[in-house]
Amino acid sequence: MGWFGKKQTPAPEEAASTADDPRQAEPETVSPSAHADLRERVESAGLPPDIVEAGLAECDRLDGLEPSAPEYSISLNYLEFILSLPWDKTTRDDLDILRAEEVLNARHYGLRRVKDRILEFLAVKNLRGRHNPRILLVDDERIARENLTIVFETDGFEVTAVGNGLEAVAAMEKEPADVVVSDLKMEGMDGMELLQVLRQRWPDTKVIMLTGYATVKTAVAAMRQGADQYLGKPVNLTRLRQYVSELYEQSLRAQHLKGPVLCFSGPPGMGKTSIGKAIAEAMGREFFRLSLAGLRDEAELRGHRRTYVGAMPGRILQGIRKAGSRNPVIMLDEVDKAVQNFQGDATAVLLEMLDPEQNTAFVDHYLGLPFDLSATLFICTVNTVERLPAPLRDRLEVIEFPSYTRQEKFRIATEFLVPDQLALHGLDEDLVSVAPQAVELIVNDYTRESGLRGLRQQLAALSRKLAKHVLAEGRDRTVSVDPDTVVRLLGPPPFAATAAQAQPKVGLATSLVWTENGGEIIFIEAARMKGNKQLMLTGSLGEILRESAQTALSYIRSHAEEYAIDPDFYEASDIHVHIPAGAVSKEGPSAGVAITIALLSLLTGRPVRQDVASTGELSLLGEVLPVGGVREKLMAAQSSGISVVILPQGCASRVETIEEEVRGDLDIRFVSTMDEAAEIALGE
Repeated sequence: MGWFGKKQTPAPEEAASTADDPRQAEPETVSPSAHADLRERVESAGLPPDIVEAGLAECDRLDGLEPSAPEYSISLNYLEFILSLPWDKTTRDDLDILRAEEVLNARHYGLRRVKDRILEFLAVKNLRGRHNPRILLVDDERIARENLTIVFETDGFEVTAVGNGLEAVAAMEKEPADVVVSDLKMEGMDGMELLQVLRQRWPDTKVIMLTGYATVKTAVAAMRQGADQYLGKPVNLTRLRQYVSELYEQSLRAQHLKGPVLCFSGPPGMGKTSIGKAIAEAMGREFFRLSLAGLRDEAELRGHRRTYVGAMPGRILQGIRKAGSRNPVIMLDEVDKAVQNFQGDATAVLLEMLDPEQNTAFVDHYLGLPFDLSATLFICTVNTVERLPAPLRDRLEVIEFPSYTRQEKFRIATEFLVPDQLALHGLDEDLVSVAPQAVELIVNDYTRESGLRGLRQQLAALSRKLAKHVLAEGRDRTVSVDPDTVVRLLGPPPFAATAAQAQPKVGLATSLVWTENGGEIIFIEAARMKGNKQLMLTGSLGEILRESAQTALSYIRSHAEEYAIDPDFYEASDIHVHIPAGAVSKEGPSAGVAITIALLSLLTGRPVRQDVASTGELSLLGEVLPVGGVREKLMAAQSSGISVVILPQGCASRVETIEEEVRGDLDIRFVSTMDEAAEIALGE
């Protein structure tokens, strides 16, 4: 009867054909029994209560989905990911300080201060975990208390046994326990009331509830109130002891792992990553490294929400799943190389992840449930901490990796790198012998860096050429490598240390500076000519360095009479300050004192001593202010033939902590004013 007519009943033949047509059939769903094994895995996996509840809800959702539907595979993968995470799996910490020191020394030569700080870090954890474990037993049955007391005293616990909740509160006030095992039904104050008091006053104490009327309803109620585990009576002692041991380990870890996150800061090639691996090995933990260089999206760390096609969990939880334990050592490498621009800051997620007060409930967007990261030991590595956001820097304890000295590089090359490279290239000490003078030449003239990567590359290049030479000449001939052989195979040295001047000169001062490759010396030249009061600065100088030159000139003009200089020297003159190596950009305040010395020498005619180098910032009133990079600057002075170093008085405490090997025979003079510095540097 048209579009709005009475609905017509199909003929019997049509109805039958419709029922037989698979395209018209109702979609089939999976019966609940098909996911019984999945439900059993969720319930028996030892997951936290809220995770069990979420897993069972996902199983219910699977029961109503057709296997061919896209949502079915998404839900199934989600459940498999939940079950694959190590919710309750941890590795036992090995905090043996002597063994840790052996591991660190075997992996690295030098870095004494860094190793000491790491050993202090482990020693604190060791001492905080050494107190005898305490357990409180709460049960109104005297025989049950006595039996459990015998069991746990045998396991090494200090046991306190009481008969009800009121006595338990009094015992906790006297001496808090690490673990409480409580009956549910008691007179005076029952187990549920005691549980509420414990969670309010002693939230870090682990609680196990016992009852003879064990039902799913009472178990869920106890877990929601804050119980950590639940057991029915008669008690399975094996399982109870296992629960107590695991909860005590969690309590211990929560106590001694809350603290600052270590951040290794230093130039490339210093061994920051391998030190992190050594820490994991010394503690007996799993290790995985996560590079944040070029990271643009926080979803790479926190994961994508499951509403997106192809959503995946974040790299943090992926790494923890791969490690197979909840307490691995995670090294966040190159944190300062993460992208920070107008689109956002990918490192913002680290604020939550690295904060011990927040990471107990870290939520990955894919998982959508809290995962406890408090047992994880995070170690960050950066080249410069200045690039980190201030809130993130506050959460880190920075450990500086100082540059290797030339003596340390020589020892490392001789004892480790040379044998390793020869072995990697099919050579051995019977075929090739490398003289110490050859190694010293490579260290001094073929590399210029704070770390060891360039040195390793040069030794690898030498080994390749030696391998070719051995095959060409025959394996029965021994090859001896001396300095001449190094030059012949590797070519002329690409670097040469800048040497101090041979003779004193007027208007030429030596300054000590810090670069990414370590310390260096630079020469500051000053010239005066007729002109109209111009200060010319050349040599690719940065803004701060230009301001230092202007400050130096203003200081001299305002104190001209003190140095016997004509007060009108600038009226008809131009001053030109130049720093050679114009292709290299130069920046920083450290050359302020040296620029002033060069100008004073030019205007007074007194030559600057060729064996004196200085570093320090100059104020307009003539005060010498402290600067950084002192250790590297002293190393540069020693290698360049400088004998006298002028340092600000504010750097005196820093110099005391520098190794005697670095200070060597240097005559270090500390000054507070420009007058004192000029008196040392200027000759007659």
